[in-house]
Amino acid sequence: MSELINNREQGVSRQTERQEMLKEIIKQLHQGKSVDEVKARFEEAVGDVTVAEISAMEHALMEEEGIPVSEVQRLCSVHTAIFKGSIEEIHRSSKPEDQPGHPVHTFKLENREIERLVNFKLELHLDQFRKEDAPGTIIKLLEDLGLLLDLDKHYSRKENLLFPYLEKYGIFGPTKVMWGVDDVIRAMIKEVKGKLSDYKGNQQELITDLELVIREVNEMIFKEENILLPMALEKLTEDEWLKIARESDQIGFCLTAPDQEWIPERVPLEIEDTAVESERDNEIPQGYVRFQTGILSVQQLEGVLNHLPVDLTFIDENDVVRYFSHGKERIFARTKAVIGRTVQNCHPPQSVHVVNQLLEDFKSGKKDAEDFWIPFKDKFVLIRYFAVRSEAGEYMGTLEFTQNIAPIQAIAGQKRIMS
Repeated sequence: MSELINNREQGVSRQTERQEMLKEIIKQLHQGKSVDEVKARFEEAVGDVTVAEISAMEHALMEEEGIPVSEVQRLCSVHTAIFKGSIEEIHRSSKPEDQPGHPVHTFKLENREIERLVNFKLELHLDQFRKEDAPGTIIKLLEDLGLLLDLDKHYSRKENLLFPYLEKYGIFGPTKVMWGVDDVIRAMIKEVKGKLSDYKGNQQELITDLELVIREVNEMIFKEENILLPMALEKLTEDEWLKIARESDQIGFCLTAPDQEWIPERVPLEIEDTAVESERDNEIPQGYVRFQTGILSVQQLEGVLNHLPVDLTFIDENDVVRYFSHGKERIFARTKAVIGRTVQNCHPPQSVHVVNQLLEDFKSGKKDAEDFWIPFKDKFVLIRYFAVRSEAGEYMGTLEFTQNIAPIQAIAGQKRIMS
């Protein structure tokens, strides 16, 4: 135990020493030394520098050394070149997850930007707000929170791409818990932003709320990088990471984006899922599907479904997602990773009870359909659910039908002439 304590004390001492070195280097830049003059000393003296340490150092420069905020911001472009070089070049790793474009590298890249936003910009503006709740400071805080809402993309990639693979390996608990916390953080940011937009002098309440946002965001970063990502690296294959990388841009990236595609050193295996061959129907050509009212090729059928002005998702009688249409502009994000996943695990924990009740009503025959409608971004979305039954009335699954009806609501008068 004494060895652990000594190691911890040495670590804290080293961190303090390193932070002092960083402060001294920035002060030298402030005094007029060139980047080349300080870069050699920086690379020799500093080890695995982190963005969190850089942010703490910058904060100390303003609070303890009295260097104006504008001056620190002016120096950012100068010392960023030094820090970026030290992080990305000195400590370059040959591990796949440390290569640009790998999903883990991208998650961590985003986390560094999130840290910079919350621990430098947001913390700085919160300090100003503590001293005076001036309108200009409130505007800065609103801008910071607006940027921070971009982490929805970071969380969505975790939930819709990474979690499904972990669940295939029997890991359910951590993913459900983390998804729940993700939703709490999303809601907190939106709530604080709403309070600031309608500021009523509740300064102390907002200070407490903002401190909580900063703490929760930082704790989530810690959980991702010390629990979630190491666990995923232990379980997922290279091909599975490649699938995640190739589907990530369908959801989007947070505050930054990978500047190159990740290509494993080996020749990648064919990663596209192959359909399970069904019994051959000798009456129709291979690759065609016979319906009661006609015959279509698989290509034609998929084209028809993808050109409908709605989003379709089908889950089977066992609540497993089997299909979703893939039009040009989906309303809600879907990735191929959801195929074969139970629908309950595709929803946030707090809404699973609604899903289960709906499915229970469909399976029992109590209901055949259910509708919901919600405002979403610049759309007004109608979400319809239909129980799909065989001719004998047996429950075969549920069809989700999602449509932006805002353009339909705006229709008035008549249109009898072709555009």
